Amino acid sequence: MAGITNRVLYGADYNPEQWDRDVWIQDAALMQEAGINMVSVGIFSWALLQPEPDRFEFAWLDDIMDLLANHGISVDLATATASPPAWLIAQHPDILPVDQYGSRYVHGSRQHYCPNSQHYRGAAAQLVRRLAERYQNHPALRMWHVNNEYGCHIAACYCDTCQTAFRVWLKDRYQTLDVLNDRWGTAFWSQAYGQWDEIGLPGHTPTFRNPGQELDYARFMSDSLYACYEQEAVILRSMTPNVPLTTNFMGLFKPLDYFRWAPGLDVVSWDSYPDPAEALPITAALGHDLMRGLKSGQPFILMEQTPSAVNWRPVNLIKAPGVMRLWSYEALAHGGDGVLFFQWRASRAGSEKFHGAMVGHSGRRTDRVFQEVAHLGQELAQLEGIVGSRVPARVAIAFDWENWWALELPSKPRDMNYIERVVPYYRALFTRNIAVDIIHPSMALDNYDVLILPGLYLFQDSYQSALESFVARGGTLMTDFFSGIVDANDRVRLGGYPAPLKDILGLEVEEFYPLANAGTVDVISHSAVLKREQYQARFWAEHIHLTSAEPWAAFHGTFFSGAPAVAVNQWGKGRSVYFAALVDDSLLGEVIDNVLAHHQITPPLAVPNGVEARVRETDDTRFHFVLNHRDDPVTIALPATPLINLLTGEPADNSAFIPGKDILVLAEPKGR
Repeated sequence: MAGITNRVLYGADYNPEQWDRDVWIQDAALMQEAGINMVSVGIFSWALLQPEPDRFEFAWLDDIMDLLANHGISVDLATATASPPAWLIAQHPDILPVDQYGSRYVHGSRQHYCPNSQHYRGAAAQLVRRLAERYQNHPALRMWHVNNEYGCHIAACYCDTCQTAFRVWLKDRYQTLDVLNDRWGTAFWSQAYGQWDEIGLPGHTPTFRNPGQELDYARFMSDSLYACYEQEAVILRSMTPNVPLTTNFMGLFKPLDYFRWAPGLDVVSWDSYPDPAEALPITAALGHDLMRGLKSGQPFILMEQTPSAVNWRPVNLIKAPGVMRLWSYEALAHGGDGVLFFQWRASRAGSEKFHGAMVGHSGRRTDRVFQEVAHLGQELAQLEGIVGSRVPARVAIAFDWENWWALELPSKPRDMNYIERVVPYYRALFTRNIAVDIIHPSMALDNYDVLILPGLYLFQDSYQSALESFVARGGTLMTDFFSGIVDANDRVRLGGYPAPLKDILGLEVEEFYPLANAGTVDVISHSAVLKREQYQARFWAEHIHLTSAEPWAAFHGTFFSGAPAVAVNQWGKGRSVYFAALVDDSLLGEVIDNVLAHHQITPPLAVPNGVEARVRETDDTRFHFVLNHRDDPVTIALPATPLINLLTGEPADNSAFIPGKDILVLAEPKGR
């Protein structure tokens, strides 16, 4: 976070263009009262900043920037390129994207642009240059907010411009049509191409599209949207080299490969909107850990969350008292250095007028939501010591967007959902309070003792040697069914499943047995490691033969009874674990417990179920976050070391009472 602030960032999206100037004065005073130190400004203000092709209007933004600076509030200034103005669409209607059925979208919503439109990119570049020229030395400017939620609504375009750009992208990737035809397997269904201009986009076809083409199109669209970001980033870096850049990601968002995007950002930020119906925000926590993992553990910013309710679910539940604060601290506990909201003041008009805000339509500081956010702001001002600290983790889960795209393409033994393959492992570790890094399979593995590869169907050539080295030195590799099946172009790896992992796993898969949606198969224990005699599996099973692995559990009561369901193999100083089915939480948890015990990996504190215990640390201080997600209070034992309660400044006792939906943040000197 160097270059932004040494405080925990706290604020919101601020849309002063929606309000009269007398409201601006009220806002500035209320922001100070709420402890706000940063706001994002101008995200959807292109039409106001440039009302006509050759006319820019910056006076209103000048006044806002000055007002905020005078109140000690810094600005995450948006480039305003997320929604082109009506005049630009009228001038260049080809900016509007086209869906796979050939229908062109219309103006009247947001994100209505084709990422490969040169008219869009040219107009966006002009606006960004003018903004950078005007505000490069403004005292309020602390960060650039490039565009907004790339791909949120338009993640694919099928216009002629994209078709031409796709061909150029393919030429650059494959060089020759012979290579492309081989990689796409176009000998199947007479799909071979003899000229580059014969290649179209994978749009509306009579039946299954070419999976290699679909996979490359997903890569192409992610790259196309990144090119929009990069164009703006190049301009901003040249004119404001000391101002950090971000764009707000959306966590577990399928269309964009954030691991490819992350090197181009100075700070990862993201928008998180878990459903208040969730007792434990496990998916949000997974998103936090993924965002932290994008830049190898660097702290992130929670750029958007709602203080109360959203407006886009069928039923928009509010966050009950205490939940907004609790989930904000969860972001910090998982490596966040900032907590911001959408939005500051509830809009009077537009499709988000009933979306939650820090200041409601009443405008009163006495409203419950404002009272809660103001209390949180005052608390966060006491936590500057955590800024820049890291989350230590010895367990990693590998996450790969290209695998996500490939795994969920149709025409598999059964439909797959990648996130549902990841979540069981993450949930088991989350509920055990074991810190997890979410990394790309190509990232360095030196700091980890346990690596989990859920559903790694698409297996890149470069992964194999790194995984073998990881296990050989003593690590534990855990993976599961339908992994290591295809190469980077979705072509089956021949030689028996899973070809690149057979040796390290000590087994070979003979046949897949997809189960009906309601179908289950019994699994019985074959190892004293397991506590129960019988478990269940669902969704999928495989008939595997062991070459050097040993069975820990086997299928029972079916025609493949006796076939291993869980197999463990020794490899060098380490071992691998393979699940040949989607096993129940009990079996998965017992295997994970064994793996954690083998590596002496333990939670930072002993706490009851429903209570999170997390750690961040610097070279000299360990910060303990304890989050009580339960409705009832708990009492926990604390380490017999000097501990300071950061919210009270007082030394902590040897135990702590934590009310329901409450938190505790402690500082512990290291090396004692």
